[in-house]
Amino acid sequence: MRGGAVSAVAVNAVLIVAGIYFVLPLVWVIVAATKSPADLFGTFGLWFSDSPQAWQNLVALFTQDGGAFSRWVLNSIVYSGVGAFVAMVISAACGYAIAKFPFRGRELLFSVILGGVLVPATVIALPLYFLLNTFGLTGTYWAVLLPSMVSPFGVYLARIHANASVPDEVIEAARLDGAGDLRIFASMATRMMMPAMVTIFLFQFVTIWNNYLLPLVMLNDTSTFPVTLGLTLWNGQTQRDPMFYSLVVAGSAVSALLLVTLMTALQRFWRADLTAGATKG
Repeated sequence: MRGGAVSAVAVNAVLIVAGIYFVLPLVWVIVAATKSPADLFGTFGLWFSDSPQAWQNLVALFTQDGGAFSRWVLNSIVYSGVGAFVAMVISAACGYAIAKFPFRGRELLFSVILGGVLVPATVIALPLYFLLNTFGLTGTYWAVLLPSMVSPFGVYLARIHANASVPDEVIEAARLDGAGDLRIFASMATRMMMPAMVTIFLFQFVTIWNNYLLPLVMLNDTSTFPVTLGLTLWNGQTQRDPMFYSLVVAGSAVSALLLVTLMTALQRFWRADLTAGATKG
C-alpha cells in the first residue's frame, strides 16, 4: 500500500507540473492582453498592471486597419472548420473501408497513407504551390482549403477505432436486414466512431488554425489571411509603432480562447460511451 501511495503521489506531481507547463503560456497571454505597451515590458508578466486596459485593447484590436482582425478570424474559421470537417469525413470513410473491407494491397495502401504522417509540411509546401499554381488556385481560399482536407493521421486513427468499436456482427446483421454498405457507414458506423471522428476534427482544426507556412506560401492578399499570418503582419510593424505589441498579444489571446472554447464544447464526445449496447440492439 505504501508503494502504491508513493506511485500515486509521483504520478500526480508529474501531472501537476505538466499542467502548469501547458497552462502558464495561456495565463501569460491573457494577462498580457490587458496591458498597455509600456506595462507589457515594465511589469511582472504573470500579474495584472495597476491600470489594466483590456477593453481598450479589444476595441483597438477589432477596429485596427478597418477591422482586419475580424476578417482574419472569419478566414481562420472557414479554413479550419471546412477543412477539418471534410478531413474528418474522408478519414472516417477511408479508415472504415480499410478496416472492414478486405482487398488486395490493403496493407500496402495503409502503409503509404501512414507514411504521409512522416512527411514534414516544409517538404511538400513548394510542390503544393507549383501544383495549385498550375490550376490557378494560388492566392485563393482553395489554396489553403484543399491541402487541409487530407489527414493521414486521421485515416490511421479511424481505422484503429473502426476495428475496435464497429463489430462485424452489427454489419452482418444490418446487411441481412437489407441495408447497403453506404447506409451502414452513414447511419451506424459513424455513430460508433464518433469519439474518433471528433478527435480527428479537433486535431485537424487546431493544426489548420495554427498553420503558418501553408498560408504564407499560398496567399498574397491580406483579405484572405488567417489569424496566424495576420498577426505576423502586425508583429512586423511593432518597430514602427509599439501599439502593435498590444494588438498582437490581444489577438493571440482571442485566438487561444477560441480554441479552448471549442475543446471544452466538444470534450463530452470523448466521455460518451456511444458504442454501449451496439451488439444488443
